[in-house]
Amino acid sequence: MRLLPFVLSAAAAFAAAPFWEAKAPADWSDAEVEELLTNSPWAQEAISGASSEGAPVYIASALPIREAEAERDRRERAQEKHPKAPVEDPTADEYADFLGENEGKYIVLAVPVRDPRTLEIPAEVKLMEQQCVLKVGKRKYKMTGHFPPSLSDGFLRLVFPRVVTEADKTLRFELYIPAVSNPYRFAEFRVRDMKYKGRLEL
Repeated sequence: MRLLPFVLSAAAAFAAAPFWEAKAPADWSDAEVEELLTNSPWAQEAISGASSEGAPVYIASALPIREAEAERDRRERAQEKHPKAPVEDPTADEYADFLGENEGKYIVLAVPVRDPRTLEIPAEVKLMEQQCVLKVGKRKYKMTGHFPPSLSDGFLRLVFPRVVTEADKTLRFELYIPAVSNPYRFAEFRVRDMKYKGRLEL
């Protein structure tokens, strides 16, 4: 009987854990996968003072987001009545290789793109490269590169140095996104919320 309060406390803590901690990725519902990619500690809308419409963004380099992307893609393939042969996609392959070879070195912010042709305009790409920055406290870091949308991936992926520690409070992305209206936007994430399986995931 003396153990009962502890058991109840542990059970309550488990019940209160977010689904991404309490369940394996294969057990996440479709709605939970969507929630991770749109409204979670790693996903939100980049906003602009000139527009009430947000641009969805998420931290694609964070492990829970990578797992959610993999689950989304796996389920979409499983639902195809007539599965197509895999399409060669050098850009997507290059991005996958980049993540594998640079684990923990960079933060990648993903932004869905409605019209990839916008990224073929040199002046727009130059503005994006100049204006996209990551702010951590009073420190400021420029974007180090990007992966454009590809045949199998409709996301623009912006690469920043991984300079965030658990002692930091927030990371704020100040963006110029060529493919959206009101391209100057920002998104701010709270570092303390971005723990997954006991680790800071970015």
